[in-house]
Amino acid sequence: MTFEVKHEQRFSYCEEGNGEAIVLLHGLFGALSNFNHLITYFSPDYKIAIPLLPLYTLEIDQTTVTGMVDYVDEFIEYKKYSRVHLIGNSLGGHIAQMYYLRKPEKVKTMTLTGSSGLFENSLGDTYPRKGDYDFVKKKTEATFFDPKMATKEQVDEVFEIVNNRAKVIRLVSMAKSAVRHNLRDEIPKMNVPVCLVWGKEDNITPAFVGEEFRKLLPNAELHIIEKCGHAAMMEHPEQFNKILESFLSKNQ
Repeated sequence: MTFEVKHEQRFSYCEEGNGEAIVLLHGLFGALSNFNHLITYFSPDYKIAIPLLPLYTLEIDQTTVTGMVDYVDEFIEYKKYSRVHLIGNSLGGHIAQMYYLRKPEKVKTMTLTGSSGLFENSLGDTYPRKGDYDFVKKKTEATFFDPKMATKEQVDEVFEIVNNRAKVIRLVSMAKSAVRHNLRDEIPKMNVPVCLVWGKEDNITPAFVGEEFRKLLPNAELHIIEKCGHAAMMEHPEQFNKILESFLSKNQ
């Protein structure tokens, strides 16, 4: 299913459904197609909003985790959402946590899946080599438990990014910013209800990271999905949606 991308002021975003707002924050290589199942499942009961983060279009000095938090903050104010349910995947989880620390009164719940903020390995052990399509393909496949989940479209997107000097510079800037903004000391202060959803075979933020988040957060539940890598909402959408539905129903 294809969803409309709206362009208003400095924002590009998808918004579907009605009800309480779920704001979904994607990671470094996030695409709307990654979240089709979630949008379809929850839009009858919730307003699903996905701001497209300007990861590759801001000035270098703004291409930081803090710069993305600024963007999300402005977006939520622009849309006049009251208290939102934040969902953050990978880097998006890092941004969600930092947004909560800035505006706790605006967040009703938070769901983190494969999130950074505590353990930074968002680029993996080896950065994809420019011009090496097969290597990029293998690194993209490693995101998932089932390598067949990596579509040609996704591989092509990553390949285009690593062969674009301006985008690579911003990618590195963002990764360095994530390392600088480790949240270990701040996580125990997050009193919001948190749902942690982790793939047991996540190679980027391993399952022990989810366990560590659960230990540090004062009000969190952890769900480990078997045969699942770094993108649970893509690889096991039905299970992910059931977990999220139960969590949201408990926190109305």
